[in-house]
Amino acid sequence: MIAVHFDRTGDPSVLRLAEHARPEPGAGSVLIHVRAAGISPVDLGLRAGTTPMASSLPLPHVPGVDAAGVVVALGDGVDDVRVGDEVFGSVDLATLGGATAEFAVLAAWAARPAEFPWSQAAGAGSSVETATRALDLLEVDTGTTVLVDGAAGGVGVVAAQLAVARGARVFGTARTESLDVVAALDGVTAIRAGMHLSHDLRDEGVDRVDRALDTSGAGVLPTLVALTGSPDRVVTIADFSAAEHGVRLTRGALAGEADGRHGLAEAARLAREGSFRVPLRGTFPFSQAAAAHRAAEKRPRWGKVILVNDVF
Repeated sequence: MIAVHFDRTGDPSVLRLAEHARPEPGAGSVLIHVRAAGISPVDLGLRAGTTPMASSLPLPHVPGVDAAGVVVALGDGVDDVRVGDEVFGSVDLATLGGATAEFAVLAAWAARPAEFPWSQAAGAGSSVETATRALDLLEVDTGTTVLVDGAAGGVGVVAAQLAVARGARVFGTARTESLDVVAALDGVTAIRAGMHLSHDLRDEGVDRVDRALDTSGAGVLPTLVALTGSPDRVVTIADFSAAEHGVRLTRGALAGEADGRHGLAEAARLAREGSFRVPLRGTFPFSQAAAAHRAAEKRPRWGKVILVNDVF
């Protein structure tokens, strides 16, 4: 099969199309014929060599943790899908990749409703899992007031929508240049990120929020602790100084935590009803993977950049 890979770290020009052996699904996983794959921050960091995980990464490496496609083979023990079903989801995150290829093995998935475009579904998997896991830790439910910092980003935009679906009152922050992404989300009140956060919330009639989720890693944890009144009401997915503030950092399967893969079915249900979407910054064919990574690196980062399988 043809896959996008890199055999050395560096700028996006290291990405190439190359032949790879077709993978086989292990127990509890499925093999899909990939229609599209999402680009996540982990893909950018591994390719650039800027994350510690890159030093031990076997090369060549096929990036991509999220994909959508058609099931072509089932691993042992899988009985909730059939060959020919359309699904979206994510790979085993311990492998750190494998999705930007003709065929990929998914470890977590849900049925793709017709109302959920391939391009959006391809960018949803790990973001939905991460957002669901964080919202579970925060015990977000009906009547909870939630602040999502970085709500225009890949995880933040998903978390804000899932929190609304749980019955929460949701405020989402973003930089001025991407605030319209958050403002377009049904049920989410957009707030400018920055030092004026408390003032802008007061303008909305809110002095404190019940829970806060940091998806930006922009150094806002002290502010979020002050807004919630307690560090145990704050969770971050991006700030590794969390312990200094008494805040929980969630890392999922990499840290042996309970995962949030059950959120995939909920995202599918909401997409079917027209109340869930993944904002896209751009779509590129596999053959233009370098251009796609350049687009994904541009700041401010919002939504997702998607690679569409054009090699089949």
